Amino acid sequence: MNTSQGAASRPVNSVRVVIVDDHAIFRSGLKADLDASIQVVGEAATVEQAIAVIAEQRPDVVLLDVHLPGGLGGGGREVIAGSAPLLGSTRFLALSVSDAAEDVVAVIRAGARGYVTKTISGAEITDAVFRVAGGDAVFSPRLAGFVLDAFGTAPADIADDELDKLSARELEVMRLIARGYSYKEVAKELFISIKTVETHVSAVLRKLQLSSRHELTKWAAERRLL
Repeated sequence: MNTSQGAASRPVNSVRVVIVDDHAIFRSGLKADLDASIQVVGEAATVEQAIAVIAEQRPDVVLLDVHLPGGLGGGGREVIAGSAPLLGSTRFLALSVSDAAEDVVAVIRAGARGYVTKTISGAEITDAVFRVAGGDAVFSPRLAGFVLDAFGTAPADIADDELDKLSARELEVMRLIARGYSYKEVAKELFISIKTVETHVSAVLRKLQLSSRHELTKWAAERRLL
């Protein structure tokens, strides 16, 4: 378990991160891929190490593998449970080779704000870290359905005027954003500019009286709109 400088030397617009993964080579590669604006303030390879370094460093975001040695066998879920007092200020982003539904659902139920697979690029994980730090929920696109199945089992009544507030294009953008797509991915999917995507997202949040992508994902999942 290694730690580095704390919050006192934190540069403007940086995010302090702890990496939890039992493979040292992966941790080294991930650190090299992250943007310079992200400070890696600690690392851990086991459940016990992770809980200790998170308590010591109090990072903004924890990049958390789902399967870890140590503890009672709970892996990433156990790390989140052991860090429960910090959940208001520290956010957890699962980063795993596993794309199994049970892993995704378990770690999200435990309190993680997102789940991405290790096929993600350095630029994409940097973007995901900043989005989670800002309060958004982030998922690799094809994993969003697992969250929908787990948390949207009882469809809520949809007031017609809720959806009537949105244009056809806003509905398209809303669904992709709620599934975890980045603005760039939405722009590519719909053949529009990133600026146009930003405009549509702002309009959707305003019309639905929501304050973040995290709330939008929950809203869409509850209504089976993903």
